[in-house]
Amino acid sequence: MIITFRRQWEVLPRSLQIILGRLALVVPQMFGVLLVTFFLIRLLPGDPAVLLLGNMATPEAVEQLRDRLGLNDSIWTQFLVYCGNVLHGDLGVSIFTSNPVTVDLMERGPATIELIFYGMILTVVIGVAVAVISVRKPGGTVDIVSRFYGLAAGAIPDFWIGLILIYVFFTLLGWAAAPFGRIDVFLNAPPPVTGFYTIDALLAGDFDAFRSAAGRLVLPVITLAIVNAGGLMKMTQSVFSGVWESDFVRHARACGVPERVIMRAALRNSLPPIITMIGFLVGFLLGAAVLVETIFSWGGLGQYAVQAVMNSDYPALQGFILVAAAFTLLVYLVVDILYELVDPRIKV
Repeated sequence: MIITFRRQWEVLPRSLQIILGRLALVVPQMFGVLLVTFFLIRLLPGDPAVLLLGNMATPEAVEQLRDRLGLNDSIWTQFLVYCGNVLHGDLGVSIFTSNPVTVDLMERGPATIELIFYGMILTVVIGVAVAVISVRKPGGTVDIVSRFYGLAAGAIPDFWIGLILIYVFFTLLGWAAAPFGRIDVFLNAPPPVTGFYTIDALLAGDFDAFRSAAGRLVLPVITLAIVNAGGLMKMTQSVFSGVWESDFVRHARACGVPERVIMRAALRNSLPPIITMIGFLVGFLLGAAVLVETIFSWGGLGQYAVQAVMNSDYPALQGFILVAAAFTLLVYLVVDILYELVDPRIKV
């Protein structure tokens, strides 16, 4: 039976093997995240019942609310109850918003994903383009600038960059839109289709909403790109320079192969570690968006998580971390599949 299963497994496409193999690991990984998250969150200072009722609440009222929230049960009883609810798709009710956590996450999730999506695109464009140009033209202006940028990018906090951009481009120059939300308060949000205001506005033919949504994306997207493109740029420079100086590139150039063809082949041979870095950055951006969303009043998952921490909102914070973990696992699954597409020799 085992031999038959192994034979059937080996005839499956490599990409399908990767997907099924990773899906088999999702359950224990998510359980580990749930276990660690549940107990660590209980270490946060503050009593949710006191925060809800205020410091002037009587001990009897606090005790009644704690009992209603299940906070008086043992920690293991609370954990088992929570696990059962999660299996039924119930992440609990937010103490702060009084809404089901799943509803809050579905409402705020598209805002964060849209921000990460455009931020990642700009990060890849800046990081890869600057790295390739600096390697092809060493000692040039781009190469010199990239050296200073590579040193400074990792040391500059994203919230500081965001505040500087707001001060310069909104306060002083008046070029950028106000850092208050995803769309102008006088405009209606486009009918939800994808959750991305820019795409939904285009689908609805509402160009005013599109201009407003796109304009408000500029500063937060640039903030994320400036901070994160430096690491990707340095990684790409290191890998691409090694390939660019390799024997096969010199041989191709000696044979008269066009330079653009050589560059495309060299870049493809450099892709596996670059894809790894991009996958890491996508997961990192979900955490980096926390401060950026707070600065720009974005109303996404990051701002939701900050509010949950400040209000000791256990269900909301647990739900956010579970969604973030699932998102990260999905990104790594896509990275593994891209490995197969880029270079079938790689076994992941």
